[in-house]
Amino acid sequence: MGLATETQFHVLAVDDSLLDRKLIERLLKTSSYHVTAVDSGSKALEFLGLNEDSEEHRDSNPTSISPDHHRHDTEVNLIITDYCMPGMTGYDLLRKIKESKSFKDVPVVIMSSENVPARINRCLEEGAEEFFLKPVQLSDVNKLRPHLMKGRVNDDQLNNKRNDMEEIHSHDRTKTRYNNGLEVL
Repeated sequence: MGLATETQFHVLAVDDSLLDRKLIERLLKTSSYHVTAVDSGSKALEFLGLNEDSEEHRDSNPTSISPDHHRHDTEVNLIITDYCMPGMTGYDLLRKIKESKSFKDVPVVIMSSENVPARINRCLEEGAEEFFLKPVQLSDVNKLRPHLMKGRVNDDQLNNKRNDMEEIHSHDRTKTRYNNGLEVL
């Protein structure tokens, strides 16, 4: 279908409406994204491992998480969520994600069928990368790639810095640098 597995991005899609969830899932898969779709903010937090085991979560219907669901085995590169959902709004989910240590740098996109400027501004100020009006279209999905690439570049830079530090501090490199600097008299 397109991109190799190593370059395929994983998107967590959150929407309480089955129709909207299937639409966004299809658009994302058409654009070669790996998608996990859940029907609530609490299930998104459960998937990410950010919730405490409460009775509400233990009694929840496991079939509302799509079969692509792999929990922590798969890195999530972007989260796209509906704003207006029962229980936990997309704004609440956004705040919990941005407050977490492990997911604060993951781009979050909010979707809504209501064009409310104050709501849009509040989400963008809280850290949302984009705010899409529903119905989401392929042109909207195409706007996601720069946010994903920015995250990938940051990850690559972090890994390169780590590798550079390991190389600098490795015993063999230190030994070589030391030995090359000595003159035998």
